[in-house]
Amino acid sequence: MVLEAKNSNIILVTGGNRGIGLATLKTLAENDNNTLISTYNSTLPTDNIFDRTNVEAIKCDITSGEELDSLFLKVKEDFGDPLTLICCAGITKDALILRHKDSDFEKVINSNLNAVYMTVRRAIPAMIKARFGRIILVSSVVGFMGSPGQISYAASKSAMLGMARSIVRELSSRNITANVVAPGAIDTDMLKSAGDKRIQEMTALIPLGRIGEAQEVADTICFLVSEKASYINGAVITVDGGLGMGY
Repeated sequence: MVLEAKNSNIILVTGGNRGIGLATLKTLAENDNNTLISTYNSTLPTDNIFDRTNVEAIKCDITSGEELDSLFLKVKEDFGDPLTLICCAGITKDALILRHKDSDFEKVINSNLNAVYMTVRRAIPAMIKARFGRIILVSSVVGFMGSPGQISYAASKSAMLGMARSIVRELSSRNITANVVAPGAIDTDMLKSAGDKRIQEMTALIPLGRIGEAQEVADTICFLVSEKASYINGAVITVDGGLGMGY
């Protein structure tokens, strides 16, 4: 499917096929001026949002520089340059540090950090040329407060802050902003994989006393890419029910 979208706001969402990325995609799709490109890495997305004329799913392993090059070339040729980038894709491989495999640590860092860097690096030339860009990195409150059994996940997510603020120092003069959204415990497949006992333990630590919804994070992301947030830059916005208390 080739969309007629050369003059619309083109937004690239990595990992838009599930969880927070999918909720964000659905919210952004309500604005027909947005052309939305979502990456997926394995199973073709089945949600009916991908039946809309302004939404396209493209298979891409974002840990591969070659596949990212092909992605950005295809998006440019078919739709135009994406000037808004939302990095939602990520994985976790939880284990206490003494049991954590070196290979699993590398996989998490590669997927959650290296892939984000490679995606951002390929997105910014068009933003610089257009003198406009919006970059949202989806981190986690775990990256700032830590969590037992999540050393690789926490390390990858905390590094996003330094990445975003370095982007701010380098590119803000070109009207390019970079911000970090740090969700807490959110009702997604990733959280469910932690098991009921761990979910109950996390819920007990949340001042609001409940798990968050993906839509609540999506609404924050969508605000940050809107014109109403044009003066927010280098910020970390937690969506965690009070779990991080300012982290």
